[in-house]
Amino acid sequence: MPAWRRRSLVFLTAVAATLATATPARAEVEPGGWTPYSPAFSVQERGCGQVDDLTFKLTCSTASGDQRAERRYATYSGGTRQFEGYFRITSMGGTRISLKQTFKTTGPYFMLAVERGGRLYAVHGGDTIAGGATVGTNVRVNTVHQVGGSHRTYINGSLKHTVSSPGGDFYDKFGAYRTASGNGPVTVTWSGIKFWRK
Repeated sequence: MPAWRRRSLVFLTAVAATLATATPARAEVEPGGWTPYSPAFSVQERGCGQVDDLTFKLTCSTASGDQRAERRYATYSGGTRQFEGYFRITSMGGTRISLKQTFKTTGPYFMLAVERGGRLYAVHGGDTIAGGATVGTNVRVNTVHQVGGSHRTYINGSLKHTVSSPGGDFYDKFGAYRTASGNGPVTVTWSGIKFWRK
C-alpha cells in the first residue's frame, strides 16, 4: 500500500474514533413544536465555588455556608421550556451536591442532586430519580417545564420524575451547589447545553 494511502487510512480511523466517543447528537425529548433558543446567563461563584467555562468545582469540604459554582439563566414566566445537558463528575470527595435546578424566583422549586455512589435524587421530597451517576460517567439530563402544569425530568432519554408546577417566574441553573445536608469537594463538567421553548 502506498505511503499516502496508509496516512489517509490512519487519519480516517482517528476521525472515526473521535466521532464514536463524542457526545451523541440527539433531538429533544417529547419532540414536536419546539423552537431552540439561547437564554442569557450569569456565572455564580460563592464560597469555595469555582467556574471555568463548563467545569464547576467546590474545592472545600465545608458543610455550612453558601458553596456554589453555577450558571444562572434568564427568568421565564410562561409556556413550556426544555433544558438538555450532559454532565460528567470527574471527582467527588463529598456528597449531596445539586447539579441542575429549576428555580422559582420566590424560592427553590426543583433540584436534582447526586450522592456519593451515584444516586440521583430530588432534593425536595427525596425521591430517587436514577442511579449510575458515578465518577467518569456521562449522564444526559432533560427537564421539561410547563409553567402552571408539570415539571418532568428525563435521565438518558427516559422519563424518571414528574411533579406538578405552580405558575410564576422560574429560571434554570446548573453546575455544582452544596445542598443543606451536603459538602464538597466535587468537580463536574457539563456539555451539550441546549434550550427549547413552545
